[in-house]
Amino acid sequence: MSCASCVGRVEKALKSISGVISASVNLANESVQVNYDETLSAKDVASALKLAGYPAVSESITFAVTNLNCASCVGRAEKALRAGAGVLEANVNLATESATVRYAAGATTPSEIADLVTAAGYPATLEKEVLTDKVDRKADEVRLLKNRTLFAAALALPVFLIEMGSHFIPGVHMFVSNSIGLQNSYYLQFVLTTLVLLGPGRQFYTKGFPSLFKGAPDMNSLVALGTAAAYVFSLVSTFAPQLLPAGTTNVYYEAAAVIVLLILLGRFLEARAKGRTGEAIQKLIGMQAKTARVERDGATVMVPIEEIVVGDVIQVRPGEKLAVDGTVVSGTSFVDESMITGEPIPAEKALGDTVVGATINGTGTLSIKAGKVGSDTVLSQIIQMVEQAQGAKLPIQGLVDKITFRFVPAVIISALLTVGVWVLFGPDPVLSMALVAGVAVLIIACPCAMGLATPTSIMVGTGRAAELGVLFRKGDALQMLQETGTVALDKTGTLTAGRPELTDIITCEGLDENDVLHLVAAAEHSSEHPIASAIVKAAEKRGMTLPRPDKFNSLTGFGVSAVVQGHDVLVGADRLMQREGINLEQLSGKASALATRGKTPLYVAIDGKIAAVIAVSDPIKETSPHAIQTLQALGLNIVMITGDNQKTANAIANELGIDSVVAEVLPEGKVRALEDLRKSASGKLAFVGDGINDAPALAAADVGIAIGTGTDVAIEAADVVLMAGDLNGVVNAFHISQQTMRNIRQNLFWAFSYNTLLIPVAAGVLYPFGGPLLSPVLAAGAMALSSVFVLTNALRLRWVKAATV
Repeated sequence: MSCASCVGRVEKALKSISGVISASVNLANESVQVNYDETLSAKDVASALKLAGYPAVSESITFAVTNLNCASCVGRAEKALRAGAGVLEANVNLATESATVRYAAGATTPSEIADLVTAAGYPATLEKEVLTDKVDRKADEVRLLKNRTLFAAALALPVFLIEMGSHFIPGVHMFVSNSIGLQNSYYLQFVLTTLVLLGPGRQFYTKGFPSLFKGAPDMNSLVALGTAAAYVFSLVSTFAPQLLPAGTTNVYYEAAAVIVLLILLGRFLEARAKGRTGEAIQKLIGMQAKTARVERDGATVMVPIEEIVVGDVIQVRPGEKLAVDGTVVSGTSFVDESMITGEPIPAEKALGDTVVGATINGTGTLSIKAGKVGSDTVLSQIIQMVEQAQGAKLPIQGLVDKITFRFVPAVIISALLTVGVWVLFGPDPVLSMALVAGVAVLIIACPCAMGLATPTSIMVGTGRAAELGVLFRKGDALQMLQETGTVALDKTGTLTAGRPELTDIITCEGLDENDVLHLVAAAEHSSEHPIASAIVKAAEKRGMTLPRPDKFNSLTGFGVSAVVQGHDVLVGADRLMQREGINLEQLSGKASALATRGKTPLYVAIDGKIAAVIAVSDPIKETSPHAIQTLQALGLNIVMITGDNQKTANAIANELGIDSVVAEVLPEGKVRALEDLRKSASGKLAFVGDGINDAPALAAADVGIAIGTGTDVAIEAADVVLMAGDLNGVVNAFHISQQTMRNIRQNLFWAFSYNTLLIPVAAGVLYPFGGPLLSPVLAAGAMALSSVFVLTNALRLRWVKAATV
């Protein structure tokens, strides 16, 4: 695929296949995502692509297969392999006990293919890869284009100097005429140009003319028509000038040769730039460990990570990367998890703690039991999310596709009209002038820049977002975020830490704070309530040793009662104290003050008398206030949705400067709350949450943003996943969205302006007014630079910095 019209034809070819629901082609990363039903096979897709002239890239892999005993085993193994998604061809050899599989690149992986035949009862292990991976293919493409460009330059430069040298160095034309003769110079240009067109330029003709004859011309067709016209006219002028009207003979070998050279140069620069657009994925892949020390059969052996299975125990020495996700079974250490969480401070890991593959062990030695391997690891899922987002098609691309699909035929018609107008109304030499204008229109109008404008920005933008801890599970969330006017935030775990903490102890006169806390914590020690855990944790932080209560009773909806070291202890809400006839007048004012500050007040009675009021709250994350201010500075309306009572919710909202509050919402009521907000919201509506009960709301919002420290259910329902557990990621998501969409609009403006303005100039509209007639060589240079400009502009997104909060 070389331009946007190619994208349209590929999509049209795929959508015509029975079983295809939708197809989305990405020019920048040269991939297609197909949604289909069970009636479709990979062969159907590959056949359609080949018939359309855009064959799918395939890879081959060879496995060693065991348990093959007879021909029927071969048949069953082949059937299992051919049923795999993306498998094009599978052949099993009984004699060599091997299987060779050809599959569509990107549709599946060698490990998934091996799992197919292993599940059928024939265990497979990777033997060798016949073709290189995508990164190597890209490097080979760049290398091939570089060699072709250099070869074309060596041949085209003499042609250009012979024909056009006098424009730069006076006397060159006279020197050529006097030394080898004018006619001989034509012969030399003919030989060199023919080598250029049949060598480095052959690809334009082998692809362009078949597309043209099928009625589906593309960029190659424009180049092939333009250069062929210049070349054929030059041939006639060289070998049969009598066929042309007097005074019209001229050669344009330099135009044909240099156009090919410049377009090859443009494609070489494009290929290099495209390689850089995928650097984020390459960096993520590079983070993976290659081998690991695994305990097997009483010994520790080094094995490739592909051979690690769930349940393996892996030894990780200081400074090494963790190979897979798992659980610590022995040892303690600090692990640098910044590549996942963004937190620069290493996390302490001990027995029972979970760890993530590709993070870096600190100074201790750990033994890890593998829990998730291969494509199930966190890093693999991140890579998969980024790849899916990079291959997405934004709504804005739909209009571009509609225009570009009909653009190339329109250009050919424009070129023919240009030639006709020049032949009818142009000055002598009329044929030469018409040819120059027609070829210039064909060359300058190639819609490469249009096709690259959106997907390259998406690739670089989503890749940079991943480096900043923001994963776009759905690429169209990039555009949706930029159109968002209201952001609804869940409170618990999103704005707050998600775990209550003891914040205040106010005792009656004559009582010691530590003595009261000691009794209260001992009473709560037997409770499993989160508030009880917060009180016990606060006591342990003060170094208290808590006795077991002699009696304990949990009073559902009220609090707890206990006997601790001979004292009757009551801890609970005001209704518990009122039920027990305890006078609260001494502390009721202080309890109300705590409640207005967003805290939950609880009373303590000891031996039948009020002793203290304590307060528990879910602390606000340190980053929340600044993040909310930054979001508001971006013009967003911030709403908090919480199950707290209105009084407590208002207190938290006032502290954070939140615009509005929806309080006392039950978990199942969050979707209804979003629907009510949508009626009054301007623009799209985003929701940020982290819990299981947030999943329906995440799915219902226009853009669901899941805090990465949340549950798997919430993450699966979201459009955007934040690897860190705070709102800084939300700010970065909006920042990346705005930067990427601005970049896309810049690219589209350039691409469309370039074609809109320069096609008339190439056609010669300025010539009657004393303006220039654009040379086809300059047209080719401008066209190549247009694509390079779009790619270079997209690559600027690699240096987008994290938003300052």
